[in-house]
Amino acid sequence: MNGDWLIRGRDGRLTVYLPSGDAVLCRAELGPGGPWEDDPRTVGGAQKLHPEAAVGQGADGYAHLAAWRPTAPGESGLVHSTHFRPHLAPLDWTPIGHPDKKGDRTGPPAVTVDGAGRGYVFVRNGNGGVSLRNQKVKGGWGGWLDLEGHDVEGELAAVTGESGLVELYASVPGGILRWRQESDGRKPVRTEGVEAPVRPGTLCALATSAEHTTVFFTDGSGDLCAWRPGEKPVTLLAVAGPGPVSAVRCVIEGYDCTVLAQRSASGRVAFAAYPTEQESAGAWWTESGPRLPADAVVSVALDEHEEVVAASLSPSTGTVLLTRRKDEPGLALEAWREI
Repeated sequence: MNGDWLIRGRDGRLTVYLPSGDAVLCRAELGPGGPWEDDPRTVGGAQKLHPEAAVGQGADGYAHLAAWRPTAPGESGLVHSTHFRPHLAPLDWTPIGHPDKKGDRTGPPAVTVDGAGRGYVFVRNGNGGVSLRNQKVKGGWGGWLDLEGHDVEGELAAVTGESGLVELYASVPGGILRWRQESDGRKPVRTEGVEAPVRPGTLCALATSAEHTTVFFTDGSGDLCAWRPGEKPVTLLAVAGPGPVSAVRCVIEGYDCTVLAQRSASGRVAFAAYPTEQESAGAWWTESGPRLPADAVVSVALDEHEEVVAASLSPSTGTVLLTRRKDEPGLALEAWREI
């Protein structure tokens, strides 16, 4: 899943979104703090999907999902679903078409939700740039928009700032491209990016203040770097393992902190925390939990008490493990348990 697949609904309950063969599954807490539903539910009905779905969440707590589905031999189209409440079934998948009108998959989609609750689905197009289709102010969907760009690689990172305006980041050889809305409902426009040796598939974007988004990425030497538009990237620490980090902001002992999580090279989950936007303070990894399969991924969120909660998912086994922050100083975590 591209995006934060562990989310908290507006009623305080957590939901996980899980890829499973030709479907996306969801599983929710029965109440804030658990227990969890016995069995996952299928998102969007019986339509068969391709892998690499995406999920994003709006300030209203609603989850928006996008995925590719086969439409004809050698051809695919994108579909979208909205999940309003953890205890409700997600809406059926709605076809939203192909950025090049027709053809096969062009790249994994990315989803974010603007301040008014409208979904934005981004995807690489056949020209190597990025296309967008988004929900309109008065309902329904607008047409596909070509945002241009070139040589886009890996997964896109879509995010909505505290202003409610949508941003998109894409890795290209030697750098990161950036698009941003200038005002509500407007087409995102290409703006300043950055030259940096970015490993494709490692972008993670997080709104870290009213003015800034921080983008995390792995550079060519295996370091985790942080970049805010208008500034130069800074090295934070060596990556714990492959793939992107998952990031969330929370308050730890009265301080606004950014918490990062990543499956480490040893197979466990590694956590790091530092004062938000103060990379110079330094950070270091602390590993937690059991050793996980090589395909395991991690997602972090905040629970009903605004405390850190983390989940790991192994697609090969379907196993989901969960941990929460203890009521202790620092980032102490409970024992991981299977849900």
